[in-house]
Amino acid sequence: MRFACILLAIGLSIGHLETADAQPRQAPVDPAIAGADAATAAYLASVPADRRGRSDSYFEGGYWVSLSQFLWSSIILIALLHTGLSARLRDVPAHVTRFRWLQPAIYWPGFLLLTSVLGFPLSVFTDFWREHQYGLATQTFGAWFGDEMKGLGLGLVLGAVLMLVLYAVLRRAGRTWWIWGAAVSMAFMSFVATIGPVYLAPLFNTYKPLENPAMRDPILKMAHANGIDTSEVWEVDASRQSTRISANVSGMFGTQRITLNDNLLKRASPAALQAVMGHEIGHHVLNHVYEMLAYISFIIAIGFAVTGWAFTRLAARYRERWSVEGIADLAGLPLLALVLGAYLFVLTPVLNTIVRTNEFEADMFGLNAARQPEGFAEAALLLGDYRKLDPSPLEELIFFDHPSGRTRIHAAMQWKASQKP
Repeated sequence: MRFACILLAIGLSIGHLETADAQPRQAPVDPAIAGADAATAAYLASVPADRRGRSDSYFEGGYWVSLSQFLWSSIILIALLHTGLSARLRDVPAHVTRFRWLQPAIYWPGFLLLTSVLGFPLSVFTDFWREHQYGLATQTFGAWFGDEMKGLGLGLVLGAVLMLVLYAVLRRAGRTWWIWGAAVSMAFMSFVATIGPVYLAPLFNTYKPLENPAMRDPILKMAHANGIDTSEVWEVDASRQSTRISANVSGMFGTQRITLNDNLLKRASPAALQAVMGHEIGHHVLNHVYEMLAYISFIIAIGFAVTGWAFTRLAARYRERWSVEGIADLAGLPLLALVLGAYLFVLTPVLNTIVRTNEFEADMFGLNAARQPEGFAEAALLLGDYRKLDPSPLEELIFFDHPSGRTRIHAAMQWKASQKP
């Protein structure tokens, strides 16, 4: 979740008095840094102004998209509570089955379908119309809607499983529910990350082994050199949905896959391809998946503790209107989601910084693994189709979950300069 921030910078100018036998003193300039500055400026200047303007407009508009999504979802959740719809949805499972442990799985479909229908108009604008407006989407509305329905189906099944386990914990764990609830949430996320590459992602796209040896073999060589035991690189037909370039090393506990999309294969040079894959291999070697799980586990645990504190007070204040008896009451799910969502919204700059730091670590690993600084700069410019290339430092700090194009190109050019004897 993002919101716009603007900071005015004040420049201070200090004059130096000169005497007949005194000369102004200047700090020494590192030639490598000066060269990296000039090379970075040249790369950024190579992007046409209209392309830069379109990318900046798209990315900056994303701040308002995130804010509108947060506000609209919050309004929907408040409406479910205030109209008593959530309480009525809660009462349905009690009439269907006397087994209380099964009732969350019956409540969940109604909740998800209702929130999805109410949020659908905004989704059409942000995820379909806006993406086409900026030339980033390739699907017809029917194809896009079909993928949305697949996602909804997965949400119904996986969400029902999560609700069964989570509400069993909420009923039995007492005051420590927030610890056990965070543990359940993290176990669920780990499960989805593990099965995702093999069982979930193929529902939306076609994956096949990359057959071109000129593209495949350098990637496998780099993977083997960094301890990744694999004999295949996978290609995915992401062009059926988008023009974006992408690659990843996904999966956990034996389901890892090195994957790149066909847009990257079509648009990137061999040097850029190796640079991107060196970055993705870096995520795997540096154990960023597990590191992120640890970070998120801590953040979610604190979030559940904050949610429990706010939930108790709000449920007591609006008890007659909402008919929510406690944290284990299914009617309180919108309140649980509302408070936790607000907590994560406020924490957006922190979450962005955690992810951005890992991304920069993978950047540096990739530069050392692939040794393709020009290819790395080329990839950064390709990402500039939809990511602002040259933000202010404050803007990058708050809104960017990846290093900006400027930061990445500068790091690549500084690395290149450091390799000269």
